[in-house]
Amino acid sequence: MNDERNDSTPNPFANIDQVIHAPARLAVVTYLAVVESADYVFLMRQTGLTWGNLSTHLKKLEEAGYVEIRKEFRGKKPHSTVALTERGRRAFSEYRRSLRQALNDLPE
Repeated sequence: MNDERNDSTPNPFANIDQVIHAPARLAVVTYLAVVESADYVFLMRQTGLTWGNLSTHLKKLEEAGYVEIRKEFRGKKPHSTVALTERGRRAFSEYRRSLRQALNDLPE
């Protein structure tokens, strides 16, 4: 493969948010972007992630300030819901813009 870029050519993907860009986290954020909130079971079913994998990715998103996790009890059963924060919605919007731009800048 010929790489026509030289060292001074910026990486078109340098501005892509790597927290969101990971496939599992991208799936989670995409689903959360179209709902007010979702519980773990919904996210597991939609993404195909296991409970442990989902928890790991949600922790990373929570640490970035992109999601808020609410834990409560329904009767005696724990119930957790996840919602994008305003910061998370802005980050996802910027991610989409940056990805579009990076793809549009690629030579045909």
